[in-house]
Amino acid sequence: MKYFFLIGLLCCWSFGLRAQSPLLDAYIQQGLQQSKVLQQQNFQLQKAMYALTEAQTLFKPTVNFNTTLSAAQGGRTLEFPVGDMLNPVYTTLNTLTNSKAFPQIANVNEQLIPKDFYDVRFKTTMPLINAEVKYNQAIKKELVGLQQVEIQVYKRTLVKDIKTAYFNWLKASDAIKIYDNALQILKESERVNQSLIQNGMANPTVSVRNRSEIANIEADKQAALVNRKNAAAYFNFLLNRTLDEPIQLDTTLQTSRLSATLPQGHREELDQLQHSIDLNRQILGMNQALKKPKIGASLDLGSQGRFAQIASSNKNFFAPNAFFLLGLSIDLPVYNFGRNQLKIKQAEMDLATADTQLQQVKNQLDLQMTTAQNTLLAAQEIYQAKATQVLAAERYYKDMLRRYKEGNLSFIELLDAQTQLTKSQLQQSIAQYDVWLKWVELERANAAFVLR
Repeated sequence: MKYFFLIGLLCCWSFGLRAQSPLLDAYIQQGLQQSKVLQQQNFQLQKAMYALTEAQTLFKPTVNFNTTLSAAQGGRTLEFPVGDMLNPVYTTLNTLTNSKAFPQIANVNEQLIPKDFYDVRFKTTMPLINAEVKYNQAIKKELVGLQQVEIQVYKRTLVKDIKTAYFNWLKASDAIKIYDNALQILKESERVNQSLIQNGMANPTVSVRNRSEIANIEADKQAALVNRKNAAAYFNFLLNRTLDEPIQLDTTLQTSRLSATLPQGHREELDQLQHSIDLNRQILGMNQALKKPKIGASLDLGSQGRFAQIASSNKNFFAPNAFFLLGLSIDLPVYNFGRNQLKIKQAEMDLATADTQLQQVKNQLDLQMTTAQNTLLAAQEIYQAKATQVLAAERYYKDMLRRYKEGNLSFIELLDAQTQLTKSQLQQSIAQYDVWLKWVELERANAAFVLR
């Protein structure tokens, strides 16, 4: 009922804020385009997408070139007494044949570490069954979605900050105008006082009091100038511009108010939590898959041998000792003291925490929207009250000024009326911009701004 009552009160506010403020909308688009934080977020998104593409290639073959070239001297040897075994036989054969057809041979002493050896191969590996790879792809996909949502959340926050900064700048600018008007009135009072003093109708002390009040207003104006300068610097900071760059004043905001309707959009924070839940669910599945077997295949194509053999054979480098090796690997966990089960329990707790957090955030967002509606309603009522006070203060000041010129009122009473008028105008200005600021908070709570 409060919400519908709020809509009813806002029906008297004629124009939609976003639709009637093309200048502010242009500033918002500039801030979204120039934001360094958004650029960093987009870089992180690109990184996440590259990680997803990388994960998608894990089921594809991997080819590596491996080579080993070695030279050695010394070490263990293998002794083959072929000379001792065959030389007596060769001697007998030479005697029987009365020839030297069978020469004597030496024993063989072979070095275990090859003196010159090469091993050249192209090794191809490919996973056939690996649940971890599948879940890794799903996890990377959830991270991409999470980063995309984070960008949207920051965009909405940036839009709110830009609008808030702009309205604060307008508030300070409006305060300066009110102080200028007050100074103009006081200077007119000074002119009147001088005329009355010259005609003997007023005490010269009224001029001193008037100049003192002028000094107070000028001091307040200087404070307002500092506030406007700081507000402009923060606004330019949000737009990634130089801090002293001029800001254009949207005059339509001075005469138009708020929209009578405020659509309720979708809060991306809920999508963030949903992606977090899905991410934890994939992590749980990956931990549960640790006990499943992993099967992979490999193929080696290459050549190995000794350089001396290649040099003596005058053949192709790979031809003499070329080979292929086809392999199948199976990795099946058997026992690891329950570590996998403990990882599963941890992942289950993370998933339960994320589920609980989602419901909590839903309640928080509902509370935020209700609070924003209530504060906007209160701000609108305060503005109406302040507007009524300004009208009364203006009438009161005009009556006091007339009586003062007629000589029926002291200057202190006139000055008090003028002070009340300035104070009422300032309070009305603050109340007006507070309504806009509260409306911006409600727009953020409802995610009503349409992101392009």
